[in-house]
Amino acid sequence: MTEIECLKPPPATRYNYLSLGAGVQSSCLALMLEHKEIETQVDGAVFADTQSEPAEVYEWLDELEKLVSFPIHRVTAGDLRKESLRVRKSKRTGINYLNVKIPFFVTKDVGRDSIMGRKCTGSFKIEPITQALRKLCNVKRGQKETTVTQMIGISWDEIQRMKELRRTPWAQARWPLLEKRMTRRDCKEWMKANGYPEPPRSACTFCPFHNDGEWRRLKTEHAKDFAEAVTFEKELQAANLKADPKGQVRGVPYLHSSCKPLEEVDLSTDQERGQIVWDFGSECEGVCGV
Repeated sequence: MTEIECLKPPPATRYNYLSLGAGVQSSCLALMLEHKEIETQVDGAVFADTQSEPAEVYEWLDELEKLVSFPIHRVTAGDLRKESLRVRKSKRTGINYLNVKIPFFVTKDVGRDSIMGRKCTGSFKIEPITQALRKLCNVKRGQKETTVTQMIGISWDEIQRMKELRRTPWAQARWPLLEKRMTRRDCKEWMKANGYPEPPRSACTFCPFHNDGEWRRLKTEHAKDFAEAVTFEKELQAANLKADPKGQVRGVPYLHSSCKPLEEVDLSTDQERGQIVWDFGSECEGVCGV
């Protein structure tokens, strides 16, 4: 499906479900559906729980359930944190290994830092939602008829994330926020204009894709969640050492791109470090900053 095609609703189907992450965009979409601003009768929403979201996400999800009239189904593929720390043993070779799902950063030698592949989204988000929709929508084995529309809260400013559903001929994707050309900022403004609080950012507490701003927010506003991320990193390194004592396969895993212990990373802002931040928009034409 092209970007142009996603700007209009797909053909109607018997079932319509929202993939709910409980963050800004999907929460806004859920409430827009409740307000009938999306011309679709939604059957419900599905939230895939990694069991590792910040406490504020679960608190908001509890509140959101009270704000919508359709059911929100919570499903899970297990505890992502525990699964990432579990040392396994190969039945074929007898060798220990760590099947970590998250894309942690790893360093073996100086100049050889890299990031591992990500499996958490597919295994702990996409697959649980797909399996839940199969049951909720009575999808038959081998069914090729498209009977399910899966609404996804991707906004206009992140259109590059738009992907068609794979290996599910019985389901089609729909992006209502793209249809309305709504950005993340638009979603926040819609929530405020309709008297709702701004939803929290939905992501696991230990997600290596956090930028410094998000790590800083977690550390200053949610100290307990940040402390859990610090503990998880240490446990991950210990489990990795147990699976790979010589460090020949994975090296040392870290959650921050600097490949430094999270608790030692300088997360202060440029201003806090004494750097001057110029506002090019307040003088001349700002061309000097290009």
